[in-house]
Amino acid sequence: MPIEGSDYFIYLVDFPDCRAGGMVTPNDDGTFSVYLNARLSRGQQLTSAAHECRHIAHDDFYRDEDIAEMERQADTPSPRR
Repeated sequence: MPIEGSDYFIYLVDFPDCRAGGMVTPNDDGTFSVYLNARLSRGQQLTSAAHECRHIAHDDFYRDEDIAEMERQADTPSPRR
């Protein structure tokens, strides 16, 4: 799931429970760190990775928009080109 113009690093992390699939944070150098819940199945991790990467692709960290709307958009896969 490459993101044009963005560098990102994916880490598997033992989250305290299975409620969250993952999270993404911007780094000072312009890259992103994607953290996936190691307690989830491989399929759930891939779904979470795609969700987090959509946040990067949509520039969600730099938009002044409703968080619930950005989450809804990140839940919706983009149509394939």
